[in-house]
Amino acid sequence: MSLGFRLEQYTLKHPQAVLRVQARVAGDMDEILIFRGFSSSLVRPTAFDPDVPVIPDGAEIETIDILAGPYNPDQPRYLHQGLSWGEMQGFLEAAGL
Repeated sequence: MSLGFRLEQYTLKHPQAVLRVQARVAGDMDEILIFRGFSSSLVRPTAFDPDVPVIPDGAEIETIDILAGPYNPDQPRYLHQGLSWGEMQGFLEAAGL
């Protein structure tokens, strides 16, 4: 199971959560929002096909923030901030992912 898919599944199990992911994709930094099972890049074009992963295999996760939805970029409500991929895996495992 790809890491992008696991993160999307996490937001399906926790529909009140929004994930903001900072990742290095093909050497470039990207910022991705994941909410209710869907991912969208804030930096690169996002494919119209939801089966095309926004976080490709081989992406390097820098940090993950878990925010309370709905997401307001002017006043984000952080539940957890600056998580490493290892720390996020604990949340995924607790959710059965």
